[in-house]
Amino acid sequence: MATGGNAIRGTRVGAGPMGEQDHGFHAERVAVSYWDALGNETVRYFAAGIPEEEIPDTIDSPHSGLPAGRDKENPPAVAKTEPYKTHLAYVKERRTEEEAETLLDDALKQLRERRGQD
Repeated sequence: MATGGNAIRGTRVGAGPMGEQDHGFHAERVAVSYWDALGNETVRYFAAGIPEEEIPDTIDSPHSGLPAGRDKENPPAVAKTEPYKTHLAYVKERRTEEEAETLLDDALKQLRERRGQD
């Protein structure tokens, strides 16, 4: 059986003669609930003396990754994302040869008019 260091089996690392209250575990805290669009609740704890302006209105929910707000009835909306387009979808959107020639002719005509070489 290999052991290392001076740790005694069954003791916490970092535990010493000071109690947990000296480490801040019993400091006064305020629980703030956040809800995401799927109804998941997340509770965050903040120090009791922190000003209300410093408590964030929205966070990212660890349950779903969606934004979560403090208003249970009106949580932030789910972000709308565009679906991934395949190469074939882009090929279908390409213009026809006739449209491309018309656009090129119009562009060249406008360029010549700006230069005064009509």
